[in-house]
Amino acid sequence: MSQVDQPEEQLNETVNESVESIDSTEEQLVADAEQVDVAALQAELEQAKAELAEVRDASLRVQAEMQNVRRRAEQDVEKAHKFGIEKMAKELLDVADNLDRALQASESEKDQEVIKPLFEGVAMTRDGLAQMMAKFKIEAVDPMGESFNPELHQAMSMIEQPDVAANTVIAVMQKGYTLSDRLLRPAMVVVAKGGKPQVDTEA
Repeated sequence: MSQVDQPEEQLNETVNESVESIDSTEEQLVADAEQVDVAALQAELEQAKAELAEVRDASLRVQAEMQNVRRRAEQDVEKAHKFGIEKMAKELLDVADNLDRALQASESEKDQEVIKPLFEGVAMTRDGLAQMMAKFKIEAVDPMGESFNPELHQAMSMIEQPDVAANTVIAVMQKGYTLSDRLLRPAMVVVAKGGKPQVDTEA
């Protein structure tokens, strides 16, 4: 064999070895692909999807709970603004009652020179208190002539009144009060018993 042919033979051998190596690698890849468990991969994929859905649901629940907490906090703040003075407001009711009694007691003598300045001073004080109470949404419940309402009124007694519709308030012994539409104190009233039936004027 000539020296020229030797490199060609070595080259052919190298090429053949390379081809055999590629074929072997290809066969190995095909074998590995055949060994892949498609069902297992599908199961893992489904599990991953389920876990992702759980995470999303948990995230939505957390967001909803945060919104509920924020809403409750806002409601608590609103109630605190509305009813934070409830205790003080109840104490003011006694002051209003005493001023009303003083005005009623001096009503018949308010024109006398000695009583007039005192009456006017009490009246001005009562007006100022009424304005302050209105500012903080403290409103009187004075149901004279109205139908008895157990949510706002407390019946102290019932009296026969043939000429008055049954369950009509015929006397107010003590006015009631509300704070932002919440009852502070019911009005103490006297209610007509029996009498003529009530007429529905709205019909």
